[in-house]
Amino acid sequence: MKKVFLTLLLALPFMLTGQADGVKKVIGKVTDGKNPIENVNISIVDGDNATTTRQDGSYEIEVSVGDKLQYSYTGLRTIRIKIEDVTRVLNPVMVPDVTELDEVTVAASKRRSQRDMEEDYSINKNIIRTAWGFLDADRAAGNVRLLSEEEINPVSLCILDLLRNRFPGVQVTGSCTTGAQTPNIGAIGDQRLQIGGQVRIRPGNSIESALPAVFDVDGQIFRDVPIWLDVNQIKRIAVLNNFATTASYGSLGAGGVIVINTIGGSPLNNEFVDRARLKNNYADGLELSPEEVAQNAPTYLKEFMKSQSVEESKALFAKHLKMYSNSPYFLLDAYTHFVNDLNEEDYADSIIENHFQQYKSNPVLMKALAYTYESQQRFEKANEVYKEVFILRPNYVQSYMDMANSYRNLREPKQAASMYARYEYLIDEGFLEQDTIGFGPMISREFNNLLALEKNEVLQAGKAKKLFIADEDFNGTRLVFEWNDGEAEFDLQFVNPENQYYKFKHNMFDSPEVIEREKDFGYNVKEYLVDGSLPGTWQVNINYQGNKSLTPTYLKATIYYDYGSRTQRKEVQVFKLTLKNVNQELFKLKSASKLVLR
Repeated sequence: MKKVFLTLLLALPFMLTGQADGVKKVIGKVTDGKNPIENVNISIVDGDNATTTRQDGSYEIEVSVGDKLQYSYTGLRTIRIKIEDVTRVLNPVMVPDVTELDEVTVAASKRRSQRDMEEDYSINKNIIRTAWGFLDADRAAGNVRLLSEEEINPVSLCILDLLRNRFPGVQVTGSCTTGAQTPNIGAIGDQRLQIGGQVRIRPGNSIESALPAVFDVDGQIFRDVPIWLDVNQIKRIAVLNNFATTASYGSLGAGGVIVINTIGGSPLNNEFVDRARLKNNYADGLELSPEEVAQNAPTYLKEFMKSQSVEESKALFAKHLKMYSNSPYFLLDAYTHFVNDLNEEDYADSIIENHFQQYKSNPVLMKALAYTYESQQRFEKANEVYKEVFILRPNYVQSYMDMANSYRNLREPKQAASMYARYEYLIDEGFLEQDTIGFGPMISREFNNLLALEKNEVLQAGKAKKLFIADEDFNGTRLVFEWNDGEAEFDLQFVNPENQYYKFKHNMFDSPEVIEREKDFGYNVKEYLVDGSLPGTWQVNINYQGNKSLTPTYLKATIYYDYGSRTQRKEVQVFKLTLKNVNQELFKLKSASKLVLR
């Protein structure tokens, strides 16, 4: 295995650019949650193949991995689903194309305080920081055109190129290297050389040209175009061209304002915000307990739990194997029972070994198996499985973090560091695309944590002393949630010690763009940071809504205590999700009172 894995790493760039998948068939049924929907238009985005659903809502269509299937029907919200390597069945639920208010009883003012916007700046890409305070583009008077860092093309030479290419209607003169001959405002026909050029965003009249825009860069006002600015360091850029949004600038803003927030100059909100403290969001306490959830388990699991001996459990396994021999989920349940309840590792291992072919070519099933091994601290077995997943999915960015964390579990920090380095190399060379919003910050945190705690094991003593390591931006508990199936939909609910809650909604209705982004880059992971200032008991619940098939989803929760400190430790819990559309308790956490969304 080690030789195969080393060969894979050396050949990886060619695999990433050259792998191709043939045509396959996807089948399924489209419903409104209860009844089938006939004549739903199903098509491949930017492709020629299309079909419609039958009277019973069923359909079939030929696709390729990477295609995006679009489901559309008049009056219902359009759904887009990216085809993955394991996609065989898709049973989407379509909902009315209306905006429904969730748990809101009164209409709140559209005005938001500067404090509110400052707290939300790091997570809301539509908030910009101006010289006169924060501005929410969604709530501003008049249209605000805005780009966030993931939408900015890094090939632009300077700000002139970026404005010229990404903001239609904005008049840009000059270039990043030569400057431009532009009229001297107020003197008709008088020409002068304006180094770097000028930008105009408001139309002029028949007598004189439009006034040039000014630039607000991290709160500093510039009349000249800041061609010195590194485009790669821009976090957000907004064009303000109406009088309501530029009034604060006085006469300086007569020609409009271009606001630029850089990565280094953006506010760092080190005061963590408890996002569970919202108005009227008190938990009802009606979530199912783990014991109540277990009452809905399959019959074979209930029989396993009542078993009085190892021999009785073996007899039960032989009995049910006749019916469930082709079910990898039954096999994994049986394996878990023999390890966790009976400490029969050898017998449990034989169950997986004798049926490993059912898992081997399916990365979703392989990740469920790896999660289970990790929860049992069987790290060598988990490492072998993660290697298999890596071979199947070298173009998924999470494969690199999974391998690195697996090596850390084996106390091989050099191997872990090499996986992070490999990931960064592939990003730099363009073989992988960097996600600066979701996955990027998480893998950067992981790598920094490795170097902070184990730099002496990773590097030679002299080099380790010179290594710059960023300070951790919080102290407390870190929660990392991973799920094996990219189609999984669920709501995570975090209930604070005061019984108020925050929800992360991961479903096609509330966050389709998040799910599409995860698939585009290849990751299924979310982190939360829990600040340790005010101890208390948190409860984490989940409302599972399915994965567009009849199979379960496996959720792994990794809880890091004292994250970033020398006493950092972690535990892993794995949950098999089958019960749908009910709130159920996952675990309780005695820690802090402030949850931070990342």
